[in-house]
Amino acid sequence: MPVNPKYRALTKDELAGLEKEFVDYLIVNGITADDWVKIKEEEKEKAEDIIVLFSDVVFEGVMRKVKFLEFREKSDLKSFQCLEEKIILVGMMSENPEVNFTEKKYLKTAAQEPPKGVKVYSTEKRYAKTRELELFEMIQAGCSISDGQIFKALAMAMNK
Repeated sequence: MPVNPKYRALTKDELAGLEKEFVDYLIVNGITADDWVKIKEEEKEKAEDIIVLFSDVVFEGVMRKVKFLEFREKSDLKSFQCLEEKIILVGMMSENPEVNFTEKKYLKTAAQEPPKGVKVYSTEKRYAKTRELELFEMIQAGCSISDGQIFKALAMAMNK
């Protein structure tokens, strides 16, 4: 019976980029290079399961390190601070067609001093699932990992 991934299986390209880490993972789990070759050839389902389990380890490690996420559209910007127990959202939205939060230059000035007609908002919530799984789902839905600069600028703009 195949193992169900907690997150998703890494693609071949992603796995190739993590070759050293995968080899280390196999060694830690008592699988030699010869064993791996044999498993891939003779027990394809077991090989896929091993890749799924390794993928979960990789994604779990990445998600644990995430502190901030962003989601940008032309007229809506959402920036998230990902704490241990809850996630805080600070965002900006506008109905003005000249607003474009996808442009870095515009974004920088707008975050420091929101232009007229731009609504800055904030909310927070506790995680409905595990923190890591919820962040993974947000990334799969279009969020990107960020350095938190936009979040911090928006939080300061709200306090003006």
